Amino acid sequence: MEKSPDAFRTISEAAEELDLPQHVLRFWETRFSQIKPLKRGGGRRYYRPQDIDLIKGIRHMLYEQGYTIKGVQKLLRDNGNQFIVAVGRGDVAAVEAIAQSKQAEAEQRASEDEVLVGAPKVKPNKRFFGLARGEGEGPVSADSASLSRDNRALLQEALFDLLECKRLLDQVR
Repeated sequence: MEKSPDAFRTISEAAEELDLPQHVLRFWETRFSQIKPLKRGGGRRYYRPQDIDLIKGIRHMLYEQGYTIKGVQKLLRDNGNQFIVAVGRGDVAAVEAIAQSKQAEAEQRASEDEVLVGAPKVKPNKRFFGLARGEGEGPVSADSASLSRDNRALLQEALFDLLECKRLLDQVR
């Protein structure tokens, strides 16, 4: 007899549906606090449909996408359960919508903070690859209105990384 899609599943039914051993489900409960099956008397576990969907997403990220447990934990922390559930279902539209909303939130926070990304690891030289650098000189100045704040921040971070590479190369020479 087939169960309703909304019915709770025992651990053996969940393991069979997910093609996972029962001990893996128990282990994942210890690693992912978001997996919370109901436990009845005697410790018998009952998985809700949303638990099954979340586990499908976690399984996909671990086994098919090659993420580590820590990587999936970070994804859950950063993007929430619905992101992993959408990944597990293969719902590309939902994944993109969640990613866009998270990006919009990050941009909102960045515009509120108005802080550029990155900081120089070393004090830059007066010359960079043979080009004189002065305040406000060069193709992109810090107050240039032609680039967005995010692009300026990315360029500044790349410049700092290049300066660090140049410093390391100069040490080797």
